[in-house]
Amino acid sequence: MSRDLPGLVAGARAGRTRDVARLISLIEDGGPDVPALMGELASTSGHASVIGITGSPGVGKSTTTSALITALRARGQKVGVLAVDPSSPFSGGALLGDRIRMQEHATDEGVFIRSMASRGHLGGLAATTPQVLRVLDAAGCDVVLIETVGVGQSEVEVAAAADTTLVLLAPGMGDSIQAAKAGILEIGDVFVVNKADRDGADSTVRELRNMIALGEREERGWKPPVVRTVATTGSGIDDLIATIDEHRAWLAESGELEARRVRRARDEVEALALALMRRALLAGAGADRLAEAAADVAAGRSDPHTAAARLVAEA
Repeated sequence: MSRDLPGLVAGARAGRTRDVARLISLIEDGGPDVPALMGELASTSGHASVIGITGSPGVGKSTTTSALITALRARGQKVGVLAVDPSSPFSGGALLGDRIRMQEHATDEGVFIRSMASRGHLGGLAATTPQVLRVLDAAGCDVVLIETVGVGQSEVEVAAAADTTLVLLAPGMGDSIQAAKAGILEIGDVFVVNKADRDGADSTVRELRNMIALGEREERGWKPPVVRTVATTGSGIDDLIATIDEHRAWLAESGELEARRVRRARDEVEALALALMRRALLAGAGADRLAEAAADVAAGRSDPHTAAARLVAEA
């Protein structure tokens, strides 16, 4: 373990922004200290409420996130924000577009905003999101907001990472139909019709409610509500916060909060185990065995399933 790591962890727990940022960079870079860091943070995770925010481009995710930060800070809560941006095709880094709409919070010591590059990872999140969540949790954040990339029909992974998932839609964009196509109706705990001052808002709300009813989406007593907001003015944000609180209370009372966090941990462990297996498979003698297996398959001496099973058995 690096000599700097204990000091960084202590600084993060004390809420020092620079140390939190350095730990997140360490995780994103995938350095050798990451396993030790996760071990250090294991006992201080699980306290923050994690809220996922997803939806198509243009529905107002960043503006809604900014409005939620304002409302949460008014209640005295410390807020962390993970804004997952598409990766630059040149540098591989985040485009940082979401920060432009959150500038009013840039100097607030009770708010930590981090843009993360998706780096080609599908599902709307970055692959390192679960580990970064642990850092923000340990840093004392009461609420962590995760804003997804915003690419349309592939952003369902946020449901596995969040306690409460908000799905944003806007009038006049065909989003209610897209939501049905994408399966987003199945992941939303709360549906938000933003820009509700526009024409067509009533129709969008009605279509959403009909689709929710047709889908019979009710999870042990929770039927996803539809909330109207105008994030640019703050209208409806208090109602949205109240609905999130209701969902949080239901999660705790029903036992679903613990169940979701167990599923989240299972998915994280599985992903890390598969990554370790792949690394072992491609390293040293494993790479030679893979090359031999590929040659056998290409020459017709073996089939892919048999070759794969043999590689796993020899790993």
